[in-house]
Amino acid sequence: MHTYDCVIVGSGPAGLAAAFELVTLKPDARILLLEREKTSSGGLRNDCKMNFTYPIGFPTEYWDPETASSYLARAETFLSPEILPQKNLDTYQKRAARIGVDLLMIRQSHLGTDGGLKLIKELIARLGAAGVEVCLEEELLSIDRDAKTARTSKREVGYDQLVVAPGRHGFDFLRRFMRDNDIAYSDNSIDVGVRVETKIEHYPIVKDYYDPKFLFPERTRTFCTNSGAAHVVQERYTATNGQKYYSVNGHAYSHEKASNGLVNFAVLRSVEFTEPLASGQDYAEFLASLAMLTGGGHPIMQRIGDFRLGKRSTADGLNGDLYDFEPSLPSCTPGDIGLAMPSKFLRSIWKALKQLDTIVPGVLHPATILYYPEIKLYANKPRFLNEFFMAAEDIYLIGDGAGTSRGITGAWASGLRAADGIRMRKGW
Repeated sequence: MHTYDCVIVGSGPAGLAAAFELVTLKPDARILLLEREKTSSGGLRNDCKMNFTYPIGFPTEYWDPETASSYLARAETFLSPEILPQKNLDTYQKRAARIGVDLLMIRQSHLGTDGGLKLIKELIARLGAAGVEVCLEEELLSIDRDAKTARTSKREVGYDQLVVAPGRHGFDFLRRFMRDNDIAYSDNSIDVGVRVETKIEHYPIVKDYYDPKFLFPERTRTFCTNSGAAHVVQERYTATNGQKYYSVNGHAYSHEKASNGLVNFAVLRSVEFTEPLASGQDYAEFLASLAMLTGGGHPIMQRIGDFRLGKRSTADGLNGDLYDFEPSLPSCTPGDIGLAMPSKFLRSIWKALKQLDTIVPGVLHPATILYYPEIKLYANKPRFLNEFFMAAEDIYLIGDGAGTSRGITGAWASGLRAADGIRMRKGW
């Protein structure tokens, strides 16, 4: 049985950052990076937009401005992003401020999905050249904390330090991992929303600000804007009971790809549950299953023109007349989002969209499409033993799935922070 100085689970930005930092600190360290998928996954794959301004991507319960800024600087030094220009935003800011909405100015870079895949390939090759053992299609199944061994889908290995960074797709895996290993956690917050798709001419702000961040009342916000060669996609998840469901998302290719003239972005409503609800994750899975039931196994899409009239969208009515573009995710079911989304979420989102249409007139064109569901799982909140995200002796939980970040740069920073914790404990 091989024994490693550190086993890292998950090859998204959190796991990659931890691996790079540890092998830099101790070049002769024996490091194993496990990834259950065929290729390295995580937030770097889809669209690969990165935000370099606090607090975007940094949950404030774990990150104060000074700490986050320090780690952001380290992440930026390593990733060497090309920061996108921003211009002509005074009018939008004044309109937003007049109606109680904030437009955050965030330093951003954008590689696109094709650029993200290229970056992942380069990073994995660099880790391999540095001596890190990268094993794809190998899943962590369980650990023995006393013996400090890990059982994977292919073998058993020993470890001195264990870093678990499964990302949002590994949310349920991490919850089971914490239960199995007596790691205390809370699970009470989720983001629920829609993905909006329209023509760039109806949302021209993206010509001057790639991913505009609007904060609306009632804990509602825009998230993950994509434009140019932009597409809405569906992502497959597995619920705790084994049921499969889809959540929509968006991505875009780099500027090297021809534009399809579309833009998409999410509008999300955050909620934190209190007693007696036991699990935000279970609630999110219930909403997803209701959407799948309503949509016949697929997400639902509805034109704004139909939504305003209080009627469902139909396949026959999706195109023609004012409905002047075809959906980029045609596999969705035309229908009525109001049958599947709780009214509290829907009211907040619709209020935000009307405010957004005041700031950027035209976004609520009748042709604009709402896709549902878009659900973000950040509910896991482990009870950490120290500031470096150690949740049990020599076990660190990091990244979006562990609630320590909300995006690529925050996840990368959490990987660096866990590595710092290992360095201090082990003297690397």
